[in-house]
Amino acid sequence: MSFYITTAIPYVNAAPHLGHALELVQADVLARHRRSRGQRVRFLTGTDDNALKNVAAARAAGVDTATFVAGNSARFAGLREPLALSFDDFIATSTDVRHAAGVRRLWQQCAEAGDFYQRSYTGLYCTGCEQFRSDSRCPEHGRELERVQESNWFFRLSRHQNRLLRVLESGQVRIVPDARRNEVLAFVRAGLADFSVSRPATRAAGWGVSVPGDPTQVVYVWWDALASYVTALGYGDDPAYRKWWIDAAERVHVIGKGIVRFHAVHWLALLLSARQPLPTTILVHDYLTADGVKLSKSSGNTVDPVELAERYGTDALRWWLLREVPPVGDTDFTVDRLVHCADRDLANALGNLVHRTLSLVHKYRAGRVPLVSGTCAGLPARIDRALDAYDFRAATTAIGDVVDDANRLVDAEQPWRLARAGDTARLDGVLGGLVDTCRVLAGELRPFIPDGAERLRRQLGHGTQVGWPVPVFPRWAPRSGRALG
Repeated sequence: MSFYITTAIPYVNAAPHLGHALELVQADVLARHRRSRGQRVRFLTGTDDNALKNVAAARAAGVDTATFVAGNSARFAGLREPLALSFDDFIATSTDVRHAAGVRRLWQQCAEAGDFYQRSYTGLYCTGCEQFRSDSRCPEHGRELERVQESNWFFRLSRHQNRLLRVLESGQVRIVPDARRNEVLAFVRAGLADFSVSRPATRAAGWGVSVPGDPTQVVYVWWDALASYVTALGYGDDPAYRKWWIDAAERVHVIGKGIVRFHAVHWLALLLSARQPLPTTILVHDYLTADGVKLSKSSGNTVDPVELAERYGTDALRWWLLREVPPVGDTDFTVDRLVHCADRDLANALGNLVHRTLSLVHKYRAGRVPLVSGTCAGLPARIDRALDAYDFRAATTAIGDVVDDANRLVDAEQPWRLARAGDTARLDGVLGGLVDTCRVLAGELRPFIPDGAERLRRQLGHGTQVGWPVPVFPRWAPRSGRALG
């Protein structure tokens, strides 16, 4: 069984923000979880370099486009360590030698299918969305649109409407959650219009992939970006493409709700045109907000995930993104909410459970306990079910429930009283079961908070021997970033 998972590739017109971290961490959890269950996994992320907005941002910064793009792309790649990401591949579309060749190959296959034609077009263009829009003001970016008149290549999206409906209605391509699936179905049923898939090279300042056979045009950035999911595999004859796309059991895209139509309509139609396999799942997350306003590079409303990780730790940041962000609905971020979540679940609940368990084992049994099964045998299956449904909150709730049950067990059994009463058999059973529960928790936590899980694993030891307790998760003073101990 092989599992291929991708994030959307973000524009590099500015530095990454917390919304990008949400998507990366969600994909990382799915990748790590599948690896932990013995599956072969490939996890791809990268950057969308060939956008007009990148050219505009570079011009505004007084830097040549290639230098500007490379610098910001490196900042996205640099999220690996502060977010504890495990991606296997990172594609920067302006410099990766695999990309341009793969884009041209996909274009030529769609051309051979008769799905392109050229015509002049006048419309209102949003550089933030990189698309023509029908309204006069972009609802996503809250800005006036630019009137553009140009001659472009168009893709016959309308030709694929019925096939798209069959694919979506049958569940051949699963869109999660259902609310997003219903939106896409309503959009397709309302009728699909052909869309522009190129831009004049002059407007793009020559930046981007040239249209095969037409050097006056560059490939539209969304065509270019969507193709990265397969160009990163050496689209065409590369064995990696067969292994991770054609033959993969699952092909999963993790994306934000603002780009659902590009993925669930345009991308599927391009693949149908080129006669290539479709993704199996499109997982859609909602937005993070700050003071009720969507986090956005374009608007300047951002929260720096690197700064948060440096101040409060990777474990706290990842845990908040997974524990507090629901499958449906935007989530407002504050530092106080991050701190409260980390203190409640990691320091006070999980950290306290492990610390008190190890302290009791050392105090009453000299650091050794018999191998006894704990009370959380059903936890792995519960996490499997939650992540099969792409519900990170349900998965972290399952972990929290086991922690709470184990802490209640300590209070109910009172191992110190068993020791004073000389009931060593019962004492060993209680402490051995608690150690086993903590070890299972540490193992199941690896996809969610890999750094903290590893620290727990080292303390908990193996076999009958356990290590000395050391606080794993700090308690934080709200807003100060100071650990309280």
